[in-house]
Amino acid sequence: MQLIETAPHEFAAHFLFDEYGLDPFFACDRRIKDGDGSQRAEFEFAGESWQVTLSYRDSGLEHPGEQLPTGTDFRLAEMREFDLSVESSEDFVGERSFHAHIAPRWQGMRSEGGNEISVPDDLDEGVNLHVQGSNIEFDRYHPLIQHAARAVGINSRYFDELHDFSTILDAERYVRIDKNESGPVHARDGPIAQLGHLLENDRTGRRKLVQYDSDENARDRPGYYHTATLGPRRVREAFPSHELPKEVKHYYAQQAVSLDNSRSIAHPKVGVSYQRSFWKEQLDASPADIERLNRELEETLLSVLAEAGLPLRSGAGTYVDDAYFVADDSDRDRDIIELDFTQIKHRQESVVIKHLADGIAPTAWESLEVLVTDGGEVSPQDIADETGRHPGSVRRALNRIPELVEREYGRVSLRSKYIADLVHDAVKEAKEATRRAAEAGAKAIEAAERGLDQSTSAFIAWAAKHDIDVRDRDGEELRLEFGVVDDIKRKIREGYELWTAADMPEDRYRMAKIQYEKEIDSGLRSIDKTETKSFASVAWHHLG
Repeated sequence: MQLIETAPHEFAAHFLFDEYGLDPFFACDRRIKDGDGSQRAEFEFAGESWQVTLSYRDSGLEHPGEQLPTGTDFRLAEMREFDLSVESSEDFVGERSFHAHIAPRWQGMRSEGGNEISVPDDLDEGVNLHVQGSNIEFDRYHPLIQHAARAVGINSRYFDELHDFSTILDAERYVRIDKNESGPVHARDGPIAQLGHLLENDRTGRRKLVQYDSDENARDRPGYYHTATLGPRRVREAFPSHELPKEVKHYYAQQAVSLDNSRSIAHPKVGVSYQRSFWKEQLDASPADIERLNRELEETLLSVLAEAGLPLRSGAGTYVDDAYFVADDSDRDRDIIELDFTQIKHRQESVVIKHLADGIAPTAWESLEVLVTDGGEVSPQDIADETGRHPGSVRRALNRIPELVEREYGRVSLRSKYIADLVHDAVKEAKEATRRAAEAGAKAIEAAERGLDQSTSAFIAWAAKHDIDVRDRDGEELRLEFGVVDDIKRKIREGYELWTAADMPEDRYRMAKIQYEKEIDSGLRSIDKTETKSFASVAWHHLG
């Protein structure tokens, strides 16, 4: 499939090498001494010229003495660590480069403060390269390290085989978009905001949705820095085949406000980055995991662009070339995933309505009230103190509503901002919610008695939540009777999606008789008078 080619941006990783023990570390020390403190060289890689510098720094490690705990002789008088700095000679901007901090590893090593440093159990001795770079394809860092080492007189075979504990820490891919075209990405109802509101947890270590529309100097720039960060569970809600935690972002360079449109950095980037801190697993630096990383980042990025209505191929003035991103198309195997926010909304609405319909115990209801009104960290004990309930009762009540709340490390939160909004509305309109809950509960029981599945129950719950009377009798046409509705087209479409998801006859819904009330505007002021219309086949008209 021909799709716009994305560009690599930031990258960070730990590259571990243990096949030759500490030999590469000792080799760095020799080359530094041979060069009176540093080595510099040039080399060619993939048709591009690169410059490399090997230097040293003081170490924070405790000197092991003449012999390591592993038995290896250690003949260095002082502890040093080394820096390998590599940059493209052909990069006029100067940001296509990386730095590798080279440090030794052995079992039993300690810091200068005496604290033992964790080393993988199956690594006796080796070296760790903490790599940080930008604007280089992720799979090129490893071979570039080998070429750079060879250029400064270090045997490149030392860096042939990555240890299994080599780990990717950070990675981003991006495209640059004309600022006059990127609005739908960062709009209040755009994909970044929708991902944040529908999928975020309402209180975790830090907020998942960030929206800044002015720069550090308080100059207005809509979309200046907008991000939505999703952990593995949230990612799977929107991207079922994905697992890696990610941050989706739309952002400008700090100086963009004052730049002429002819400058590429006057236009924003839309990027997706890997967020290692949001999960307990790790992403290896193996070729297979790098391909997985590229696939997930690109599919997320392309899907966000598609959801914003932007073309996924070059041309039409949407994309802006810069020093590292070229708006070209290429053939590659990528899935464009439809971000069905309406379906996610329905799924989360159904969860709330289901619990309201089933009847929430007083302790659980009081707990929800605390969660939607408290702005800080909340624990079961906090809820117990606030409501006067026993902590054990609070915990048992929370255990009965696992689809609404998330519990982790003694903290409690509502599962998403959208669920929080729905529950908040229910708390504010308790009497009305109770009436609807009773009606939905009765209909849910009726559905269960008739043997209807969960999808059908979701349609019934949706109708009860919006106060829609559904008359579906054998031998008669389907009737949907709404109350006062601002946007009847949207409501009909919502019902249609849930109806078809329940595998009920599509034509029956399309030929339904729809009745609704519409508020009349006199032109001078809104008046309470309503107009009621009832007509057949209206669903055909609105569904297209």
